[in-house]
Amino acid sequence: MKKTPTSLVSTILTFLLLLFLIAPPIQAAPSQFITKANTSEKVVALTFDDGSDGTNFNRILSILAKHNIKATFFLTGAGATDHPQSIRDAVNMGHDIGNHSYSHPYFTQISIVEMVNQLTKTDQIIRNLTGVSTKPFFRAPYGATNQTVLQTVGNAGYTYTLHWNIDSIDWTGNSAQDISNRVLKNIVPGTIILMHTGAGASGTPPALETIIPALKKLGYRFVTLSELLKVTGNPNVPAPGSGTAYTVRSGDTLYSISFRYGVTVSQLAAHNGITNPNLIHVGQILRIPGTTPPPAANTSTYTVKARDTLYAIALRYKTTVQTLVTINNLANPNVLRIGQVLKVPSQATSPPPATTVLYTVKAGDTLYAIALHYGTTVQRLVTLNQLTNPNLLRVGQVLVIR
Repeated sequence: MKKTPTSLVSTILTFLLLLFLIAPPIQAAPSQFITKANTSEKVVALTFDDGSDGTNFNRILSILAKHNIKATFFLTGAGATDHPQSIRDAVNMGHDIGNHSYSHPYFTQISIVEMVNQLTKTDQIIRNLTGVSTKPFFRAPYGATNQTVLQTVGNAGYTYTLHWNIDSIDWTGNSAQDISNRVLKNIVPGTIILMHTGAGASGTPPALETIIPALKKLGYRFVTLSELLKVTGNPNVPAPGSGTAYTVRSGDTLYSISFRYGVTVSQLAAHNGITNPNLIHVGQILRIPGTTPPPAANTSTYTVKARDTLYAIALRYKTTVQTLVTINNLANPNVLRIGQVLKVPSQATSPPPATTVLYTVKAGDTLYAIALHYGTTVQRLVTLNQLTNPNLLRVGQVLVIR
């Protein structure tokens, strides 16, 4: 019996639907597990894991400020709830932050769903406190990881899982002298030092007063993890003069990015050394071929204020996050500090009038619901915000309403 065109089309559509349903989901790259930097430069990163009490947090901040150095703090949701002002202060002072879970469980002993919940809940709390995301840095509670943990963390947008090569074991309550000896006797270029902010680590503040001057005397420079990764040749940081940079967001595909910039998937893959076009990860920075960054001379400046994000600043000045990343040579677009001076394109130096309304997307929001709430249309929001997919919003995204 001869098939009609309608039945043939139906058969093809059924086949394609089945193919879609059985195809494995595209995953992000696993989080990179890092214990130290591979460098001969005398750089060292102080890192502090923050628990639920944070007894020594403020004292540590004061010591770091006294010696004019920056560090990295791995934050828990429970700690952020207990001592929010200390965490705001750390971000405002220009320190890096990362995600250390909500309640500090062994990630190797909990489900994938619970891992994601721990990461998401903590990041949202920190964003609400500081306006800054904990991405792309994660440190596993107890340092416990395996391939499932690294894949799950990578899927959640945490490009780097940071371990350490010097453990001060300060959480045991050992003396300042013991902590200092453990650091000074084992220091090598690119070291990542593990310390804690809690009451159990009572020897840490006095130990810092010994360690910092001693390492400076040996010629070491203290850096944040953002700086340390840049020192080691972070593959997500485009080389100077390599063209416009684009930071991959949740929901992006190489096809959608290439379409946005008017290039082909093949060109984009070749330009970035991508062997699998289906495998990109949130936070990855791509170089766009055939484009060049705006000249530095044609810029003005903007001073970062509390709760600013690069995305909100770009919207305000009618430019793009990628342009701001490129002309400011930012290694981590999620890390801004109050008082930081950013260059903005001169043609976009006049922000919109004070009547401009911005809205931050919350969990469960849809573009239709937001449009209805503000008495506007979905198409108007799509146009104002240059959205390529009106069904794709992310929590924390800032939309221009009018």
